[in-house]
Amino acid sequence: MISFIRGELVSIHMDRVVVDVSGVGYGIFMSEYSISQLPRLGSEVKIHTYLNVREDAMLLFGFLKEEDLEIFKLLIMANGIGPKAGLKILSTLTPDELRFAVISGDVKAISKAPGIGKKTAEKLIIELRDKMDINDMLPTSGSLESSMEVDNGNHNEAILALVSLGYGQSESLRVIKGIDTTNKSTEEILKEALRKMI
Repeated sequence: MISFIRGELVSIHMDRVVVDVSGVGYGIFMSEYSISQLPRLGSEVKIHTYLNVREDAMLLFGFLKEEDLEIFKLLIMANGIGPKAGLKILSTLTPDELRFAVISGDVKAISKAPGIGKKTAEKLIIELRDKMDINDMLPTSGSLESSMEVDNGNHNEAILALVSLGYGQSESLRVIKGIDTTNKSTEEILKEALRKMI
């Protein structure tokens, strides 16, 4: 098992990078999101990796954050999702967007990934929903339930209102999550959310 690669970033391609480690160039497949977060060429980089062993090849898949790698591992454990498909999903959705999509049951968001149809997206949500925790995305301490105790109803009403206006469930959940809803009415939350989405 290769847990991570640390070395000089020598080239960046559409779906992979090459990292020089003591004169050996490691080709590592990465999502578009991870590639966009890379430092400039010539910089030292640490990439958390997953080694996929097949009959005809050994392929490295990598992420800058360990938690992103863990999301990838969860994805490829799902029935019908291989490493390449997992990478396509994480090139279409960031890891946090994928969590939101799974937790909110947003089939449409997941099926935007190339090669992922509606049925595959639905199966993915069923398989991963219990394995993903929205609390991992909350910036403050405490559980989602405790942080939303007072205004959980307003939260939900605002999300439903955004969905009825045509916004995706995961997008609506993400925007509402970023709003301080303390002592705010549903209308106030909705207005602030719409300002952020326009």
